Amino acid sequence: MASANLNIMIKAARKAGRSLVKDFREVENLQVSVKGAGDFVSRADREAERIIKEDLRNARPNYGWLGEETGEEAGEDPTRRWIVDPLDGTTNFLHGLPHWAVSIALEHKGEIVASVVFDAAKDELFTAERGDGAFLNDRRIRVSGRRQMIEAIFATGVPFAGRPMLPATLRDLGRLMPLTAGVRRWGAASLDLAYVAAGRFDGYWERGNQPWDIAAGILLVKEAGGRLEPIRGENPLETGSVVTANPQLFGEFAEIIRRPD
Repeated sequence: MASANLNIMIKAARKAGRSLVKDFREVENLQVSVKGAGDFVSRADREAERIIKEDLRNARPNYGWLGEETGEEAGEDPTRRWIVDPLDGTTNFLHGLPHWAVSIALEHKGEIVASVVFDAAKDELFTAERGDGAFLNDRRIRVSGRRQMIEAIFATGVPFAGRPMLPATLRDLGRLMPLTAGVRRWGAASLDLAYVAAGRFDGYWERGNQPWDIAAGILLVKEAGGRLEPIRGENPLETGSVVTANPQLFGEFAEIIRRPD
């Protein structure tokens, strides 16, 4: 049975997801216009965050808030805050690619205690609560059991538009790809982590994330039995870097990613 907080999160994610799916149907038509879909998608993103914020604030008005679009707001309860990405995978959404998600996490005293990642285009709802396991549409999920790097598929984000993490990521790819069954770059960190939790990917790493990109996915992986650490530092929400895999592959995988230049 989900807690009251998780039920509130699921309701908000589904409501925002319905709004986004409706908007997503318009994107393909907008791609061929002179103006393009950018302004439309920005409005869809902001509207999804408004829906989530309204639902969560109505249910828990004393909790804090950290959202991609509206930033950080302190709550009367300093120990709890929502961490929200209303549309993770905006570029996919903009290009009519059905791989994006609503991501909602609840943080309590610096720890993520409940998570929802909702892939509305595929109607896949990933949920977790601390100590209660991870689920996909009410079915318990676990990380993969693969033990050999050559059998494993990993995911990452490749920096674009001149972002500074590109050289490090290219070095990672050069070291990793000859040893594995492949690397995927699908453009939505929350779903990359959810797919690790579900055993679809064997591991994931990325630098330069924002807290709302990875907060919900962190708990999904841990509750599904995966190992997850920052690439450097102590807290992935603070450093923005994360490396995760199933327990059998984590040591070798993390050593490759953390190898000095």
